[in-house]
Amino acid sequence: MIRVSILGTGNVAMHLRQLFLELKDVEVVQIVGRNTKILQSLEERTAITSNFEDILDADIFIIAVNDDAIAKVSQFLKDKKGLVVHTSGSVSMDTLSQCKRYGVFYPVQTFSKHRKVDFKSVPICVEAQDDRDVLLLETLANKVSDAVYQVNSKQRKALHLGAVFVNNFTNHLFHIGQQICEENELPTAILQPLIQETSAKITNLSPYDAQTGPARRGDFKTIEDHLEQLNGSEFQDVYATMSASIEKLYR
Repeated sequence: MIRVSILGTGNVAMHLRQLFLELKDVEVVQIVGRNTKILQSLEERTAITSNFEDILDADIFIIAVNDDAIAKVSQFLKDKKGLVVHTSGSVSMDTLSQCKRYGVFYPVQTFSKHRKVDFKSVPICVEAQDDRDVLLLETLANKVSDAVYQVNSKQRKALHLGAVFVNNFTNHLFHIGQQICEENELPTAILQPLIQETSAKITNLSPYDAQTGPARRGDFKTIEDHLEQLNGSEFQDVYATMSASIEKLYR
């Protein structure tokens, strides 16, 4: 039995809580956080506290808070015997170095409230200062995922950068496409099959080979027409920059 405590009440923390509650050989000891409204909704199934001085002992303490708060929260765990980890992609493991045992448990996925994630396909990157703690994190990760990797802090920082491009920036482009449709009284559902195929085809094609469109073809007349449509809009510079980058890449 692995005893886990989670510090945080955001999307990652709540997804991990629900995930671990479903496992017979993992015990969720406690949820610790500042958001008392969320904590009270969890009280029936999990011990809770908003007082960081009242943290119970556990085998693993998972800090799932904003990056800027990780170091501050870890101060409350520096005397604990359990392994202290954070879930951030961009924060070094050494941010937790004041703790006796420390590491990282980084699920490479986007988490939204009220949307269930199939963790079996979620890559989990682990890191720890001690081989035994690496093994402990791998044991926990393997209980929930079929894709577990040992990744150091430098690699994880680069991975997080790549993740921002393929997820956050791409999602924002979906938002722009939606706005363009809405401004022209078009149903955004028309774009849905295109979005799905764009994502699906890179499972057996490299993104380089999967690229299509006017910039890929060097169709400058169409690009000029698109820029004219966007003239004066907030999206004009985004389109021009991305088209130039793609055209340069495939030149």
